[in-house]
Amino acid sequence: MKNIGKKIAAALIMVMAVSLGACAAPETTVPNEGNETPVEESVFTPGTYEGSAKGFHGDVVLTVTVNENEITEIVADHTETEGLGDNAIDEMIASAMEKDSLALDMMSGATYSSEAFLAALEMALVKAGADVEKLKVKEAGEEAVKEDITKDTEVAIIGAGGAGLSAAVSAHQNGAKVIVIEKMPNVGGNTIISGSAYNAVDEKRQAPQGIEDSIEKFYTQTYEGGDKQGDPELVRVLVENAYPTIEWLESLGMEFKDTVFTVLGALWPRSHKPVEPLGTGYINTYMNYINEHSDEIEILTETEAKELVVSEDGRVTGFIAESKNGKVTVNASKGVIVATGGFGANVEMRDQYNTIWPALTNIKTTNHKGATGDGIVMAEKINASIVQMENIQLLPMGDPETGSLSGNIEQGVENRIFVNSDGNRFVDEGERRDVMTNALMEQEDSMMWVIVDQHSYPTGDTVNNFNESIDSLVEQGRAFKADTLEELAQQIGVSPENLVKSVEAFNAAVDGATDEFGRTLFMHKIDTAPFYAGKRVPTVHHTMGGIKITPETRVVDVNGVVIPGLFAAGEVTGGIHGANRLGGNALTDVNTFGRIAGAQAAKEN
Repeated sequence: MKNIGKKIAAALIMVMAVSLGACAAPETTVPNEGNETPVEESVFTPGTYEGSAKGFHGDVVLTVTVNENEITEIVADHTETEGLGDNAIDEMIASAMEKDSLALDMMSGATYSSEAFLAALEMALVKAGADVEKLKVKEAGEEAVKEDITKDTEVAIIGAGGAGLSAAVSAHQNGAKVIVIEKMPNVGGNTIISGSAYNAVDEKRQAPQGIEDSIEKFYTQTYEGGDKQGDPELVRVLVENAYPTIEWLESLGMEFKDTVFTVLGALWPRSHKPVEPLGTGYINTYMNYINEHSDEIEILTETEAKELVVSEDGRVTGFIAESKNGKVTVNASKGVIVATGGFGANVEMRDQYNTIWPALTNIKTTNHKGATGDGIVMAEKINASIVQMENIQLLPMGDPETGSLSGNIEQGVENRIFVNSDGNRFVDEGERRDVMTNALMEQEDSMMWVIVDQHSYPTGDTVNNFNESIDSLVEQGRAFKADTLEELAQQIGVSPENLVKSVEAFNAAVDGATDEFGRTLFMHKIDTAPFYAGKRVPTVHHTMGGIKITPETRVVDVNGVVIPGLFAAGEVTGGIHGANRLGGNALTDVNTFGRIAGAQAAKEN
């Protein structure tokens, strides 16, 4: 429960008014005909009202108390993501009560939580008799006066997601003063809403689990898993620096769990899971450092880069951006790092470059709404080389309503199967992401059910990789639970006979029989009640194409020549993952190359 009270100042004024009135000489009030001060029209009917709306993890319920003109209290009851959705709701409560308004900004990375809050607040205020359309209009004078500003720094970074923030911390650790701009209201980008899996060869964690691994195996799986389209040098940098970057994150205070697992499409058990939910651990770790060094690292949110500034000798010296208060010019004496992410949320751009998939126009995405390819467009305008833009990754794990990864009941590749609307398996569930998605698209309605059992959820309050308990998912109708496979089949509308046969064949393969789809990743049988099912569809997840970089993260032009002063890191770059990114390699990429970019830019003359 979140409870925020309000308006002590107003109460004090009233007390003072009463006190002064008590001391004043009594007066006889004479009507001032025709000249009375107009009585302010009431905005609300005083009282307490309730509103609710569906959020990311369930209903957001608000209990709202108002007097005639003010919101005096908002109490929120919800199950939104710890460290993300709950923070968004807290911030929006404060903003709503400060402004007594519905004209509120959405919180970056928590769109569904923000939308649910606004819808629930509107419902409550309608009950309070408010003219909600008026409350949605920003007050005159609310916008700040426009003023153009210029800022000078050493390293300037565009984008405050995982790559941008890792670059900021690294640059500062290497002696540079830093400015980071972010077009969204909050930092975090796709990283903060990710499933958080991070691939690295890690003998300390893998050996106790009996897992044999090596840098060479990691390299081969990454390179060949991308159809050998990735730049071998970049792949080598990725796999060799993955674990040192984990050690760096741990040195900054981040915590990872003691065991590794195989995330969807990772091909091997080397995926690390942070202790904090989703990608909040990465962002919180960086922001803790940045807040401790705020005198030398500045972050400007709601500030959108528009163009890179290039000097007469061809060096990138800064960029021009727009904020709600005017133009912002940032000059960087050492280097500019582009870390704006991919273009998964830009439908037009996806359609422009897609040559591999069926039409993506109506396919939803896991990405936050700011992933629109801005950095790629800006870099291309100054002649940067843009590569492999057609390599767009889809996942078979999208939420049917939102396209997000929320609600996915799998805990790891080894302990679940996929079945179609007939209850039959149709693919090796340990395969590459593109292979699984292509197979899913061939099924009726491009839909499947993920099937797991008690091995994945020992108790009802066990959470998935997105911090949602299985009980809450069942309660919301986003997952189904049964004591037998036959009962589960009836609930989800598939053939009980087919589902039982699918599970039996999988269990036989766990015991050593040859799997009909060639699957090789197994751990537990699906044989212990309760059994669970969750519905999934294809969703756009990652764009592997983008700005071409060197192993030192320097941007190169169309002739292969380094553009002085310009660096790039994260999903905005291309040529690392090739045609298919292994699951768990995105956060390895984001943090590793962000760290390298920050260090390299800080060392520039």
